[in-house]
Amino acid sequence: MARFREHVSLTSDVLLTDEEVIVVVDDDTAIRDPLTTFLREQNFAVEVAASGAELLQKLESRTVALVLLDIGLPDIEGHVLLPQLTDKYPDLAVVMLTGMANLQIAMECIRKGADDFLSKPVKFNEILFVVRKTLEKRRLILENRKYQDELEEAHFRIQLLHQLSMKMNTVYLSTLELEEILQAILVGITANEGLRFNRAFLAMFNDDNTMLEGRLAIGPDCRESAAQVWEDLHAKDYKLLDIIKDAREQCNSEQRTVNRIVKKMLVPATDVDNILIKSAKERRSIKVSRDNGSVPVPFERRGENRADHATLPIPRDLIELLGEDTFVVVPLFSPRRAFGVIIADNFVTRLPILDDYIRALELFASQASLAIEQSHLYMDMQKQILELEALNQEIDQNKDMLVKAERYSALGQMAAQMVHVLRNPITSIGGVSRILAKKIEDPEYEKYLSVMVKETDRMESTLQDLFDFVTQAEFHKELAPLYPVIRKTLLLMQSQITRQGIETHLDLPEPDPLLEMDVRQMRQMFLHLVKNSVEAMPEGGSLSIAATKTDHEVTITITDSGIGIDDSNLSVAKDPFFTTKTYGTGMGLTMVERIVKGHDGNFVLHRLPAGVEVQIRLPLPGHPPG
Repeated sequence: MARFREHVSLTSDVLLTDEEVIVVVDDDTAIRDPLTTFLREQNFAVEVAASGAELLQKLESRTVALVLLDIGLPDIEGHVLLPQLTDKYPDLAVVMLTGMANLQIAMECIRKGADDFLSKPVKFNEILFVVRKTLEKRRLILENRKYQDELEEAHFRIQLLHQLSMKMNTVYLSTLELEEILQAILVGITANEGLRFNRAFLAMFNDDNTMLEGRLAIGPDCRESAAQVWEDLHAKDYKLLDIIKDAREQCNSEQRTVNRIVKKMLVPATDVDNILIKSAKERRSIKVSRDNGSVPVPFERRGENRADHATLPIPRDLIELLGEDTFVVVPLFSPRRAFGVIIADNFVTRLPILDDYIRALELFASQASLAIEQSHLYMDMQKQILELEALNQEIDQNKDMLVKAERYSALGQMAAQMVHVLRNPITSIGGVSRILAKKIEDPEYEKYLSVMVKETDRMESTLQDLFDFVTQAEFHKELAPLYPVIRKTLLLMQSQITRQGIETHLDLPEPDPLLEMDVRQMRQMFLHLVKNSVEAMPEGGSLSIAATKTDHEVTITITDSGIGIDDSNLSVAKDPFFTTKTYGTGMGLTMVERIVKGHDGNFVLHRLPAGVEVQIRLPLPGHPPG
């Protein structure tokens, strides 16, 4: 008998927790009291109730594992009370007791949720057998439910890590994508199906690794949002990172306590004794607990020596900031560098932080470290791409400058030869033609001589353009007014303008701007532009010259209503040798561009529906070129 009781005692310890009790419900003290005494002798915690109302009071105040319920109670029938018990307390086991051996009542009780049915009188050993079996069954159900919950938690953790891994494997991570992944990791740490920490804080080193700064946080006042994420995953076919975007706005409010805390996390990287810096630099997790009077106790890995951590100082400032003296610090790092730490605690529930949860937290931290490293690689790659693009652009510009230099060199050699060989004969031909035109009165010969004079003038003009371009005289700048240069240019072309019936419009508002310029070359530039416009309107038209002034530059706009220039020719109009029947020798616009650049200005052509618009922008004295 002693050995039997010892076995029962050991079994009782397993079947009931310290908080759980058995309640015997019977109004017959002759049965209730001896049964209670017997069960207590078997080391079961037992309480009694004489009515249904008293039972309900016990259920509200105590954690009841099993009820031995008599069917015939003074205030309510046991089989009527049974459905209320099973509905409200699903983890409650119920064994019905009755003085009538009625199979129909027994089956009805079983259908309503009773675990077993006993007819009185019954031997105590039989009752003990049924109690043990019923409690064993209940414990198996609870353990199975707990096991299912753990499997579900593990499934969702794996699902989260899988989706994060897929995200990082399929794309490089921009700053925005990294924020989403880090937010998702904090949600996984605090969600019900995750690690169930109450709060999680992320602190990272700044760009120059001089300061550890708080970055993200999730905690009690936004934990509902985190839990909602997992509920949505259950109810809807959502992608995790899509749901994270919805939760970010709710969790990132500056009013939240955790966000105010994380903004205050600023630790110099040189503070090597700080527990956060130590964890990040030494790449090990550290658990701070309230054991031994709130003295921090490092998290011990298997094989580690506690003596190695015995000198860690108490992080009083961090404890005061968090308002919590039990938390865990987990490092974020890659083989190349330390990124920061994750801090997690149970601020609300005050539950202990188990080593298994720390190891799971390290798994989330490793995923965060991979995301951060991949983001850094992406940013480095983007920076190198921009540098390569800039270098390539510079190479292209240098190549273009080299090509232009070669063309100008060839042009110079050719122009020098042409000026030397052709200028004197052409000048002679032109001079003789003019003399003969004055002496010959025959209209037929006079017409031929007029053509000769005209064509030699054109050839002399071409040679002069080439000579002026290749000589590239130095600029002799002086402070001078702009408007007289424009007006004198128009005066030089006035006879041709009048002859072709061209209307001119000047819009030169006062005061006249003063520019640092070579007046002679500037007049030559305007002469080429006005001449081009006039030649583009042989049947008449309109020529407008306007000037506008800002604080740092003057813009001169020359507009004509001539035949214009094709879009395909705009990009090459300023190249040497380019010409059309309208635009002169092919050197005028090239020379214009050289003179404008020599004055730190900008020169552009615009095609109009009828005509061409030329814009020249010149900086005012004392202002750098725009």
